[in-house]
Amino acid sequence: MFDRFNRKINYLRISVTDRCNLRCIYCMPPHGVILKNRNRILSYEEIVLIVREAVKCEITKVRLTGGEPLVRKDICQLIRDLRVIKGLKEITLTTNGILLESMADELKNSGLDRINISLDTLDPEKYRKITRGGDLGRVLKGIEAVQKAGFTRTKLNMVLIPGLNDEDVNKIKDFCWENALVLQRINHYSLNSRKNNQSDAEAERPLPCDFCNRIRLTADGKLKPCLFSDQEIDVDFEDIAGSLRKAILNKPEEGQSCTIRGNWEIGG
Repeated sequence: MFDRFNRKINYLRISVTDRCNLRCIYCMPPHGVILKNRNRILSYEEIVLIVREAVKCEITKVRLTGGEPLVRKDICQLIRDLRVIKGLKEITLTTNGILLESMADELKNSGLDRINISLDTLDPEKYRKITRGGDLGRVLKGIEAVQKAGFTRTKLNMVLIPGLNDEDVNKIKDFCWENALVLQRINHYSLNSRKNNQSDAEAERPLPCDFCNRIRLTADGKLKPCLFSDQEIDVDFEDIAGSLRKAILNKPEEGQSCTIRGNWEIGG
């Protein structure tokens, strides 16, 4: 389906939880966050219903995000349920990698197509600082497990944080080359202003608005036409397709700012 600016919207990013097992400095505030009650979070059955209707609206790709999607119980069952939806061509997932070592095989067997792994440095101390306590070793073991499980075209998402990990870019680039991974550099951005996200750094994300092909579904059942917008549309389970069409047709030409949600609630 095309939006009002002739962009083909074929990609739905689904936040399955606002919970995470890390506290990255560019995602969560230092004082912590208030998590939503679990009864406000979409069930897997509700997510599947939404994706079935999304495919009828020409959505062909789904990405599962969080928070951290792997902390949600039985996430592989959701993947299996999505896998059987006719017309859904690709199911991907973005993770911080902490739980991948034990879950990679099951994720592959469930029908997951690809994985993006967040990794901003190969320095253990710096990793602990960026993630507020994370263990780099677990992520590296997770990457190894993903490769052994047979995943290909695995991406490493590296957030470029000026003054903190500038010197790590080439190291991660070499790491990706040596391990048949794809590096995806992400400019450190603020949701508060799309205009402040300009950078001289060479990066693949965020995409220019002209090329945006996605809408988002929050864990509590709101459709977001744009990451950099406060606009949200409740999913009407009496007319899911209508809700999706409304989200697509209300997608702005350019994002401005999002002030009502944090990164951990949207999934980037």
